[in-house]
Formats: sequence, structure tokens, C-alpha cells
Amino acid sequence: MFSADEASRGLGIELLEHSAGTAVLRMTVTPAMVNGHKIAHGGYVFLLADTAFACACNSHGPVTVAAGADITFVGPAYEGDVLVATAEERTRFGRSGIYDVSVRRGEEVIAEFRGRSRSIPGTPPGSTRDTTAHSAPGTTTKESR
Repeated sequence: MFSADEASRGLGIELLEHSAGTAVLRMTVTPAMVNGHKIAHGGYVFLLADTAFACACNSHGPVTVAAGADITFVGPAYEGDVLVATAEERTRFGRSGIYDVSVRRGEEVIAEFRGRSRSIPGTPPGSTRDTTAHSAPGTTTKESR
């Protein structure tokens, strides 16, 4: 899954370790990732954590996507900082799971992320199946108009 993730790899994110339910990724904060306060934009920190979450929750087999996620920023990151995101599975139940990701600069935690996953039935690992949400029969969505 990570090898096909152009967005994450394009930002220089590296997959350091992975196993069942876990993943460790690294990203260096570039000048393009710094906001007007001279700190890393939170969106990039979230993206790193979300990518670690994706690698961990897709380690079991079927295609798995985020059902929701939140992040708490506890410290800033700066240009040149090397951030490491460590994702750990907390539980899986049915097609759902909960994963926690700590983002660190060295030993200092700068963000804590919790992701909720949902596997897509009938999708083998590496599938290119369209996993976008579809409306129930008889409903009209913006996309179907």
C-alpha cells in the first residue's frame, strides 16, 4: 500500500518498520511545510500520523480505510526537524479497528493521533477497487446528479 502512496512518498515520508498492526514512519520538516508562525503546519503532522495509521491498519489483509481520526498537538515542530510516527493497534472488532499514533521529535512527543478504521469487504490487499462511498438505492447525491 505505501509503495503506491504518491502523496506521502512525494513529501519524503519513509516507512522504517512495519508488522501486524504496527508501523513506524519518518518525515523531515521542509521549508514548504512551515506556516506563518515558523512552525510545521499541523496538516503535515496529521498527514504523517495518518500515513502511519494507514500502514498499520492495512497490515492485516483487506483494504482498510479511515472511518475517522483526531489529533492533539502537544508541541511544535520546526523546519529541519525529523519527525517519527509510531502507530500501534489498540483493538480490532469485526471490520473496525482503533489505532494510536505518537509523533515524536527525538524523545519529545509533539502530537498524539487516534484513528478509527473500517475494512472494505471483498477487497484483497493491493486492490485497486474503487472504495469511494456510494449512496443507497433511490437517493440522490451531488455526484449522481
